Amino acid sequence: MEMITQLPVMLILIIILALAFDYINGFHDAANSIATIVATKVLTPFQAVLWAAVFNFAAYFISKYWIGEFKIGNTIAKTVNENFITLEVIFAGLIAAIIWNLLTWKLGIPSSSSHTLIGGFMGAALTHAYVSVGSFEGVVNLAKVLPTFLFIFMAPFVGMLMAYLITLAILWICRKANPHKADKWFKRLQLVSSALFSLGHGGNDAQKVMGIIGAAVIFYHVQAGDAEWVNSADRFSLFVDQWEWVPFVSFLFIGLGTLSGGWKIVKTMGSKITKVTPLEGVAAETAGAATLFLTESLGVPVSTTHTITGAIIGVGVTKRISAVRWGVTISLLWAWILTIPISAIIAAIVYGIVQLF
Repeated sequence: MEMITQLPVMLILIIILALAFDYINGFHDAANSIATIVATKVLTPFQAVLWAAVFNFAAYFISKYWIGEFKIGNTIAKTVNENFITLEVIFAGLIAAIIWNLLTWKLGIPSSSSHTLIGGFMGAALTHAYVSVGSFEGVVNLAKVLPTFLFIFMAPFVGMLMAYLITLAILWICRKANPHKADKWFKRLQLVSSALFSLGHGGNDAQKVMGIIGAAVIFYHVQAGDAEWVNSADRFSLFVDQWEWVPFVSFLFIGLGTLSGGWKIVKTMGSKITKVTPLEGVAAETAGAATLFLTESLGVPVSTTHTITGAIIGVGVTKRISAVRWGVTISLLWAWILTIPISAIIAAIVYGIVQLF
């Protein structure tokens, strides 16, 4: 581990802010993992957040030792062309992401921590480019960003479709089962499906913070003229190898954040979209987990919030279209659409303020 005391103050501040965002992400998105399991009274709220937090952290070992790489972290680090990355850009992006996350948490809106981070990063970089070279050209790495934008709409749709099909399959398989016994079994199965979704949440979201720290560390080493970093063809892998404590701590902090809970959003996700039974909870969480595992394997950073919301809608639709509270859902959709541009605007303002000092 590199000695923290030898690093520039701005880089140390970025690492602290990134881990703070990671912690906030945990309690902001805690509802994604535990809303249905709390709504069906399988676990108490405290038991549920403890359960989710353990599996958030356990995702580190799966990403490192089973998958063998951190693809999503690599994607986030390369969202912006490295020629337009500075420590001030990353700082402004993090401040914007934290502001938007805390605001939406306060209002009980399950927005995307992923997209606010990406929006803040891009907004600050675009502002820096305009100030320094008078152009936005070549700032955003479209090959990395376009799949992320696409999955703003695809992730909830995939989650919804998978949850719908899983629910129908379960209903058909259990059509002759004793309702009371089936309900007891599905309450037990919810422990498994919730754990799977928490693994997907940890594996997806902790890597986004890794990516931001990685971008800052790479800038620092390249600016310092470190030959090994300047000449490296894969600087993110070099970052993971030499700063191996960062992935571990990133997964740890998201787990600690989840442990602190996010009760306002739990209420929205667990009851305001549609009423959820244990069977439907299993279907929604399984569908959400499968979607997150798929996108992690592709290296596409998606929103766990969007994914599980789509899955909950999917199980609601199996009963009847009116079972879904579409007014609440439309409000959530607006929050999703506005997250990236608002985060980008906040980051641009923060970057402008930073430049005054």
